[in-house]
Amino acid sequence: QVPLVESGGGSVQDGGSLRLSCKAPGDIINNKCMGWFRQRPGKQREGVAAIDRDGDATYAAFAMGRFTVSKDSAENTLHLQMDSLRPDDTGTYYCAARLAGSLGLCPSPPGHGMDSWGKGTLVTISS
Repeated sequence: QVPLVESGGGSVQDGGSLRLSCKAPGDIINNKCMGWFRQRPGKQREGVAAIDRDGDATYAAFAMGRFTVSKDSAENTLHLQMDSLRPDDTGTYYCAARLAGSLGLCPSPPGHGMDSWGKGTLVTISS
């Protein structure tokens, strides 16, 4: 486990935007696959997006075109920009990292193989 600390959650209206952030150790940001999960009320946890060591990103189908994952190596921070939010995006969003493996690649589907987790940040979208 490594310290992953999410922030940026909150409440917005249907169609609004939020930007989530995750502080992580520098060696994790620079060398490992990282990503975002979410757990909606009454649903199983699902992968949202992942970004590999080289900055290549993959997304779940529901996130494509609306969410953007990025990392800021200078700030040791992973971001998730979420636009066109809908009420069914409501849930707790978790930052994750894949410590296993030395190449920093992200397995498919997004979020698969993550083994270190933050505590989550709550996102609420009202209609």
